[in-house]
Amino acid sequence: MAATEGVIKFRCDFTPAPALPAAQIAALNAWRKIMYMTALIGQDPARYGGYGFGNISCRLDDLEVGDRQHPFVITGTQTGGKPDLTADDYVVVTGCYPAENRLVARGPVQPSSESLTHGAIYVLDSRILWVVHAHSPEIWRNAAALGLPMTGDAPYGTPAMAEEVRRLFRESDLPEKRIFGMSGHEDGIVTFGRTAEEAGGVMLNYLARALQIG
Repeated sequence: MAATEGVIKFRCDFTPAPALPAAQIAALNAWRKIMYMTALIGQDPARYGGYGFGNISCRLDDLEVGDRQHPFVITGTQTGGKPDLTADDYVVVTGCYPAENRLVARGPVQPSSESLTHGAIYVLDSRILWVVHAHSPEIWRNAAALGLPMTGDAPYGTPAMAEEVRRLFRESDLPEKRIFGMSGHEDGIVTFGRTAEEAGGVMLNYLARALQIG
């Protein structure tokens, strides 16, 4: 798996476009920095073939309309190793079509390799406005003890992973816990929520609980 970490597996209809205003991504950038400081997002030559890992996104609308496209802004591909990001490191995904393995995006940089999964989560519930995808060996190896819903052995960034997320949302307590692990994606953990504090707080809370287990 490490050899393909960070590699984009979907087709992206990408249009180069100016970056969003810095003020529009200020909260997103602040929470991305927190995830970087706690090593939940980052880059390590000794992990995952040296590729950057982890990403964060938020929706650009807060309309409570189900089963529709919700544009979202997400960190660009292979930005995990940067301590600080600028507006040029974020991209807007305007369309997400897991069944077609396709995204539509615009911005100064290509979208993260996990963008398809983020898009699939936003469609689950229009009240979900933030998604964090981190890599945490501590949470991942203690998933059973923590009672985490886990996907099947599906590759990241694929229609199969998107379908696994939908299955978990239907069949487990994922809507209440707002966190799941990726069985087929080493150390992959995803949280979501209506606010940045909710999505980020769930991740940090489970990290603290995992560290207590050891």
